[in-house]
Amino acid sequence: MRLVSFQVAGSGAIEVGVLVGDEGVVSLHQALPTEVLAAHEGMPEVIARWAQLQPQVQALLNQAPHARLPELHLLAPVPRPPKLLAIGLNYLDHVNEKIVGDQGRESRVVPEHQLWFTKLGHAINGPYDDIVLPKVSERTDYEAELVAVIGQRCKHVPRERAHEVIFGYCVGNDVSVRDWQKRTSQWTLGKSFDTHAPFGPWLTTADELGGDPHALDLRCWVNGELRQQSNTSLMIHDVWSQIALLSQAMTLEPGDVIYTGTCSGVGAAFDPPKFLRNGDVVRVEIDKLGAIEARCVDEA
Repeated sequence: MRLVSFQVAGSGAIEVGVLVGDEGVVSLHQALPTEVLAAHEGMPEVIARWAQLQPQVQALLNQAPHARLPELHLLAPVPRPPKLLAIGLNYLDHVNEKIVGDQGRESRVVPEHQLWFTKLGHAINGPYDDIVLPKVSERTDYEAELVAVIGQRCKHVPRERAHEVIFGYCVGNDVSVRDWQKRTSQWTLGKSFDTHAPFGPWLTTADELGGDPHALDLRCWVNGELRQQSNTSLMIHDVWSQIALLSQAMTLEPGDVIYTGTCSGVGAAFDPPKFLRNGDVVRVEIDKLGAIEARCVDEA
């Protein structure tokens, strides 16, 4: 199934829906009794109670939709995740491409360990909402990524069982402000500007992929120019290894969002660099998961 979070016009309320066909949406909040799904419950609560809710949501696929996608303001599928984590340098071709920095172009090596950073919650953005280019930098960049969403509370998950704790997958763009990212050894500020964590357009449940996300083509276009193209089979650390490591350090919870790394072709690797500019349109697409698309706008 494909689940969406959307904002109701006028009230501002956030509802969870299930996609029916290509464009129809049935609202779980409108279709299910309040004793089954309360008005305040969002995507993390739906995910946490999926074993109970799944049969009832499945039945909604036969119902007439309440609205069509173009009529709704789609939000990130998990608008307020408990945690928003991202891995860096996880495709060999991205490690090997030389990124422009303040001292010229940098050569890098594969990190000895998985390289993790956080993107803060205020960076979360809807799949079709504008990406804001900050006043304080001319080096805003794009990174096409597979996004994984945790489905159950877990700790110390063995790699061979990691697939059991994933609820589903989305398309993501790890927007990065390169000069702020490279100022220090800690990447959080450069990765957490407002609107710089778009993902969606919906949350595709893991069973739709047969449980394995490691054979998906991903692509990124800027203004129609293909900039990135790869396959999730080429990750250095696959999703299962990422879950196994993270769960040694922290308890993972339903709704946690994980950006799983990008491939070569980022704007900073071109000569001269191709950083994002006002009016640019960035489209990221992953097979079987859909596409997100955003226009870039200068900060007001």
